[in-house]
Amino acid sequence: MTYRREIDGLRSIAVMSVVLYHFGLPGLSGGFVGVDIFFVISGFLIGGILWGEFINTGHLSLKRFYIRRIRRLAPAYVAMAVVSFAAAWVVLLPFEFREFGKGLIAATLYLANVLFYRQSGYFDTGAEDKVFLHTWSLSVEEQFYIVLPVLLLLLARNRSLVIAVLGGLFMASLTASIVATPSNPTAAFYLFQYRAWELLAGVLLAIYGHQTTSHWRFHGALSWGGIALVLGSVVFISADRGFPGYQALFPVAGTVLILLNGRDDNLINRLLSARIPVAIGLISYSLYLWHWPVLVLSRSYFDGYHGVVEPAFWVTVSLLLATLSWRFVERPFRGAAMPSARAVFSTAGLASFMLLALGSGVYLTQGAPTRFDPQVRVHINASADFLQDFSRCKIAASGPFAGLETCPIGPENATPEVLIWGDSHLRAFYEGIAQLARETDVPALVIWHAGCPPLFGVQKRETAATPAEDAACNAANITLQSALTDTPDIKRILLVGRWSYYAQGSGYGIDSANEITLSGQDFATAATATINNLSRRFDEVFVLRQAPEIPQYDSRVVARRLAHGDLTEAGALAEITTVLRADLQARVALGEAPFRALDGKNMTFLDPWPMLCDTTQCSAIQDGQGMYFDNNHITNTAARRLRGLFLPIFEGAKP
Repeated sequence: MTYRREIDGLRSIAVMSVVLYHFGLPGLSGGFVGVDIFFVISGFLIGGILWGEFINTGHLSLKRFYIRRIRRLAPAYVAMAVVSFAAAWVVLLPFEFREFGKGLIAATLYLANVLFYRQSGYFDTGAEDKVFLHTWSLSVEEQFYIVLPVLLLLLARNRSLVIAVLGGLFMASLTASIVATPSNPTAAFYLFQYRAWELLAGVLLAIYGHQTTSHWRFHGALSWGGIALVLGSVVFISADRGFPGYQALFPVAGTVLILLNGRDDNLINRLLSARIPVAIGLISYSLYLWHWPVLVLSRSYFDGYHGVVEPAFWVTVSLLLATLSWRFVERPFRGAAMPSARAVFSTAGLASFMLLALGSGVYLTQGAPTRFDPQVRVHINASADFLQDFSRCKIAASGPFAGLETCPIGPENATPEVLIWGDSHLRAFYEGIAQLARETDVPALVIWHAGCPPLFGVQKRETAATPAEDAACNAANITLQSALTDTPDIKRILLVGRWSYYAQGSGYGIDSANEITLSGQDFATAATATINNLSRRFDEVFVLRQAPEIPQYDSRVVARRLAHGDLTEAGALAEITTVLRADLQARVALGEAPFRALDGKNMTFLDPWPMLCDTTQCSAIQDGQGMYFDNNHITNTAARRLRGLFLPIFEGAKP
């Protein structure tokens, strides 16, 4: 296939859409569709190369194909990975560095999309801290590069059958994507089988061009329509409506139209073929590789961006690194005389082994915590002390809790006698409660949703949640209320929540920008009605007093500031890690009022404050150990220390 400048121009739109979307440029709600544009282009070019060889020679050389792919993709990836490792060694905290190691291993093995599918969604908050998140799309392409040539070889004797099979796979993958996106959006986004149709769209277009000896020149309206679909997708597509699914049809169709009419002499193609778009297109692979580690590591080091100058600066840094990578890494390896197959594969194998060794070393040493001083490690340990074992959790397929994710604790395969219902504060206490359930040999059931008040009769809307998450919370609470009428074996219930957040409608200290609105009933009315409702159903009702909020504390931020020398004064550290009890009274008054009015009547109020505070102040650090992960969630260490608080619930549940 001859070089087509407009394809590099189209690449420039794709990569800049992704980069500017990631760096937060407003007005690009669908900037992530740049990856879909890349998929179609890759399918078109690779499909054209393979089909052309297949037509001209009657066979395919897998060795030659994979040598070209290695020379094209591996050098820049290895350079990015090595430099990112060096930067991450300085910047990332151990639990983050450990995740970096897992990402490095997965990306090197072409399995990054599978790893991140199993961890979280692309649009979830936690995804933005994963240095190798962007390599999910490279893994999808590399998996395609394995499947497509093999498929062509298997069907090589019958061209018509090849086209029919590829067309059938295209339709099957597209249908699966549309069907799966509403119910399992994370799988539909990351996994190869749901994305293959986008690459196949390019392959089928390339085959059409070969079969018809197309000159790729039809009518200017195709280019205008294509660019309208592409740019419209970048501006108007929203992840909130589910992606990929049917929405991915628009950027894919737009890309196909532009490729189909790429040789036509019209304004769109002339603009795409202009010097600047082509220049950006030439460095698009390196720019895609470098921009995300630059974003994640710089944002981590400087604790986020402030204003518009900082992200603009780091975009410029990304462009500079991409240019250097293209000039001194990509071009030399691609333009050098063809080495022997043994040299290419052995070099690639050695580089892969090196990266796997680096990733494994980081993972096996738990993120190399000895890089930091003991004072820093107190907060580092707290920052990593939040992972719990939820392997027993499942979404009930039938029974009263059908559709709800429930987590049994205590003896296995036993009917639960205690129900514990709450928000993310319950997750924070989970390790301690689960340990107590094992120690007392009492089966219990835990149900929690982050940011979801464990109250009946309210609907919530939260700035820190998506509309879908808000709706899921509201639906789950309705389901749970109905379920409790059909669970006679459960005798006691405990409610755990961030009550002051729901009562006042906002966070506190460093998360004061988070806001939540309750509708249906106000907090006090809902709390009172919920307790009265539960007291008629259960023998005993318990409510956990919210753990004291430490307004300015975040273990990750404090650890970074100490590690980077930004926090050196003991007095300043003390202000961050403590809060006066008197200052908390106004904060907690509204949230505790309805429970204090009912305490000792039809419910029992459990108080963790005596174990987290002295007579004057509450502290995130107790006996040299971190008790808090952030300003309102305790660590697993704290949860285990506090588990005795829940003995009345579990001991009372014994026969």
